[in-house]
Amino acid sequence: MTSSLMTSTEIEHFFEKLSAQNPNPKGELYSINSFTLLVAVVLSAQATDKGVNKATAELFKVADTPEKMLALGEDGLKKYINTIGLYNAKARNLIGLCQKLVNQFKGIVPDKREDLESLPGVGRKTANVVLNAAFQEPVIAVDTHIFRVSNRTGLAHGKTPLEVEKQLMKRIPSQWLLKAHHWLVLHGRYICKARNPLCPTCPVREECHYPHKTPAPL
Repeated sequence: MTSSLMTSTEIEHFFEKLSAQNPNPKGELYSINSFTLLVAVVLSAQATDKGVNKATAELFKVADTPEKMLALGEDGLKKYINTIGLYNAKARNLIGLCQKLVNQFKGIVPDKREDLESLPGVGRKTANVVLNAAFQEPVIAVDTHIFRVSNRTGLAHGKTPLEVEKQLMKRIPSQWLLKAHHWLVLHGRYICKARNPLCPTCPVREECHYPHKTPAPL
């Protein structure tokens, strides 16, 4: 069931409260530069951040640039990421991505969406994460958490991630947009969970329009 939409005043209060609780939200994927962030986000598709971080802690010691990762080769790369789901396809994409970065972008991660999406294994969501986290662009990458939180709370409605993204970009006041991505991901991961959301202790329960809030324990 889709909740009714929040009012603009409720949205303002929603982000004021999230900001008060966590003024500088950060993503949980380990990275040391824009290239390693891009690699980590590609690896995180259908995988947990925790699982990706475990693999990349060692990988990034030996390959923190496209050139170094290319030198590993596909088989060498697989040895580091074989604990991550779909690692064969991801290794192939990452080597192709590194090749393109070196050949077309002088080994530098581009800061334009079209250029990012031209890289193997990079779709709109991955591009948005990199634009936001590495280049401080006020964009939102709609993952499963943000999709759920938006529709459930009434922050934004949409049947696809792109629909939700467009609604969020219209409805979230500009002052909150830069950090909104991380606030919403963390909120979905730790409070507004898919099963048994922690409604009684949720800081934005008053603004939320979800009609089936989890009751407080007796």
